[in-house]
Amino acid sequence: MQIPSGVEPIVADRTDPALKEGKRNILGFDREDLKAALAEIGVPEKQIKMRTTQVWHWLYHRGVTSFEAMTNVSKDVRALMADHFVIDRPQVVEAQYSNDGTRKYLIRFADGNEAETVYIPEEDRGTLCVSSQVGCTLNCKFCHTGTMKLVRNLTAAEIVAQLMVARDDLGEWENPTEGRRVTNIVMMGMGEPLYNFDNVKKALEIVMDEEGIQLSRRRITLSTSGVVPHMERAGQEIGVNLAVSLHAVRDDVRSEIMPINKKYNLEQVLTACANYPGAHNARRITFEYTMLKGINDSDADAKELVRLIRKYKLPAKVNLIPFNPWPGSNYECSEWAQIQRFSDIVYEGGISAPIRTPRGRDIMAACGQLKSASEKKSRAERDREAAAAAAGVPHMEASDSALGWVTG
Repeated sequence: MQIPSGVEPIVADRTDPALKEGKRNILGFDREDLKAALAEIGVPEKQIKMRTTQVWHWLYHRGVTSFEAMTNVSKDVRALMADHFVIDRPQVVEAQYSNDGTRKYLIRFADGNEAETVYIPEEDRGTLCVSSQVGCTLNCKFCHTGTMKLVRNLTAAEIVAQLMVARDDLGEWENPTEGRRVTNIVMMGMGEPLYNFDNVKKALEIVMDEEGIQLSRRRITLSTSGVVPHMERAGQEIGVNLAVSLHAVRDDVRSEIMPINKKYNLEQVLTACANYPGAHNARRITFEYTMLKGINDSDADAKELVRLIRKYKLPAKVNLIPFNPWPGSNYECSEWAQIQRFSDIVYEGGISAPIRTPRGRDIMAACGQLKSASEKKSRAERDREAAAAAAGVPHMEASDSALGWVTG
């Protein structure tokens, strides 16, 4: 599904997470939502501010899943909340663990739709790659997610829930800010974040709140394929780091592998980068550049990349990403020697160009490989596996590396 010229994609958006037994799921409420909800159920007005602060702390700093755990909230208020609300995580229908420590979660939301999120551990950080949509509308030809149809935007609650699920699995809640393993978030999972602007903004504001999850802006990166009208707005209203999926330095090539370039071309995207609020040498824009053999990896391409960054006076670095293969792809990864040569040319131009080490390839968790398993495996098959796991019968995902315990 290509994007018609001048037309924004329209998706089915759920403004209210699914009710459970007539109760609203409180996970994903921001402070204003929480204040309003407590007032609606009859919490005395003079208590609203205090109770909001208390409940917020338990939800997002301690990660509790029951109101009974909120020990400094009075029993009558806890009972009132339990009568009207639930604290409900989405279901992890499949969790896979790579040899390199990468973890991939297939998460099923209340309406049955699914998305993937990936945790990537490194020596000095742990990064969670978060999805913003079910499917994608951009159809980038080298990206596995791009072969999916766009189903809908994720709600703010569903975006935040991906972090909560990862922290559950990593056992982070006992010491919420000390020795945490998820230190960084990248909005680089399934979907285009800037086509789900309001929900992404709300979710990241919850994540950045200093009395909750407490991740700073400098540890959050939003990646876009170049949705020009929303880029400056993202800098002004969200203020996190910006990454741009560039992947080519000529309009003809970029339009071929990234159809969005027919709507927002290189000149428009790079001008928007130059105008991005808060970008400077200490907080550079990241350009993501997937290395495709014979497509975008020549010496001339490397030199043109340097020229463009200089022309637009961009405080930038370039992440060179060896192409991660997936079933049915028509592309090959560039030869390692050419990737290194490309990096050297960009470095010689005074621009940082590290080569990203592929992570999680054995579980299809590497960059460009995410795709809801609903299109890989039947729902009935996964449900049988999840039921077996819940009953204590582990199931091994069939693969050469014998990875991927399925969890319920």
